[in-house]
Amino acid sequence: MTHVPDPELIRVQLDPQGPWAEPSRTLVAVSCLRDGDGLAVVVEAGEAVSRVQLRWLRELPRDATLLGDAWERTYGDLAWQAVRPEQLHPWMVVVHSPTAGSWGAGVDVRTGSFAGWSVDPAGVSLWLDLRAGSDPVQLGGRALTAAVVRWVNGEDAYATQCALASAVCRDPLPVGPLVGANNWYYAYGKNFGLDAVIRDARMIAELAGAHPIRPFAVVDDGWSVDGVADGRTASGGPWDRGRGDFSSMSDAAEAISAEGVRPGLWFRPLLWRQTHPAALRPWDGAFALDPSHPAAVDEVADSIRRFRTWGFELIKHDFSTYETLGRWGFQMGPNPAAPDVHVADRTRTTAEVLVDLYRAIHDAAGDAIVLGCNVVGHLAAGLVQAQRTGDDTSGRIWERTRRMGINTLAFRLAQHGRFFSVDADCVASTPQTDWVLNRQFLDLVARSGTALFVSVDPTTRTDAVDADLAAALRIALDGGVPGGVEPLDWFSTTTPRRWRCGDEIRTYDWLPTSGGDPYEVGGTLFS
Repeated sequence: MTHVPDPELIRVQLDPQGPWAEPSRTLVAVSCLRDGDGLAVVVEAGEAVSRVQLRWLRELPRDATLLGDAWERTYGDLAWQAVRPEQLHPWMVVVHSPTAGSWGAGVDVRTGSFAGWSVDPAGVSLWLDLRAGSDPVQLGGRALTAAVVRWVNGEDAYATQCALASAVCRDPLPVGPLVGANNWYYAYGKNFGLDAVIRDARMIAELAGAHPIRPFAVVDDGWSVDGVADGRTASGGPWDRGRGDFSSMSDAAEAISAEGVRPGLWFRPLLWRQTHPAALRPWDGAFALDPSHPAAVDEVADSIRRFRTWGFELIKHDFSTYETLGRWGFQMGPNPAAPDVHVADRTRTTAEVLVDLYRAIHDAAGDAIVLGCNVVGHLAAGLVQAQRTGDDTSGRIWERTRRMGINTLAFRLAQHGRFFSVDADCVASTPQTDWVLNRQFLDLVARSGTALFVSVDPTTRTDAVDADLAAALRIALDGGVPGGVEPLDWFSTTTPRRWRCGDEIRTYDWLPTSGGDPYEVGGTLFS
């Protein structure tokens, strides 16, 4: 850990479209208080405020490259980059110079703002977005700890990234090994019933063999009353009953458990099919609930307690960032919320609201494992045991799995065990995708010790496929290879091929013989 000095510049912005000013020219006070080697940024405001900037003068080596993070999931877009002064790097940034070593800057998890960094040849700036939805927050004179800043120094870039993750999160809740089956990438929420879930549970139990750590069978989208409805990317609540042979979800959980595996359940907590007192706006063919409204949080907590009563031991919650902010992570840039997000409670920042939501989910889940998806990982660390760190892989298009799964595994692997258990998403075995390619992704995820969920179309099961799955599952259930894995060629590619796996170097070939396919890059979000 490196001592963080006081910044040379502090500015505030009251209106999100307005000018920047020194705090002394406004009714906003910004204090920088020591927090060990870190610096706590405390904001008090007698008027509405949108953003705060802090700047430190720090000369940048000419040969430096930068690696940032993502607001929520990655979208195949993390990479070491040349210096771009206008680029905002969410939450954390690592600066690496082959001649001068590495250093990193970040903010503590569960912070009170959406915090991002910009780096230029003369210095580094921290930009704190304090808004409540798209509107300035009204603190009413209370003191808000908007961020606690941490810096680290190092030589090796990956080791520095790991050290920075440890510095900003000192109370993670990782769980592992985390292994299981999930049928999303061959069923996509349609035309399946309890028999298919039980079949997958039996498969994963057989492949895991007699290993004392038991895998999960996750019931993904498609179990609820409306299933995946037309005009909507995924189902909505109320989450009080299932459809068809999922009419008794307690029986479903019991049937999964009878196969010798642990039952898991997916849901979309903030989408509601009918009007609701906490509705934020019409959304995705239904209504988005406003997590700043107590009634919305109560609904979410009630659903989770119900799932626990049904007997589910893993709860995967999805889409909450999209519902809350009206944008996917890749659309956020310097403005996390869409311009029409006007929330009920404008006295708390969006970051505070999301942390409170994640805490309510954590508390309601009890001893169940919480797996966040489309969740702001930096705000959820310490409140979720596992986190989907990248956008969806695919059972239809291998190119999507290559871009999304391998990229997030490589560039956010440092968060594994330091924030939560990293989930790079499912490995598919389907008729549409090449098993020669998927089996390599399977092997790498298993060796990494990160979460390994497989989505296996039963028509693709052969002795060879089963042998590959069984070998990988047993490595994963053992916690991966001793010493873990590390990307080695990540400075030159977004999908590293060369990896240190324990005490050996392994090279993977991620491209089909035809090479990459630019026509698949712009495919649908849930291919």
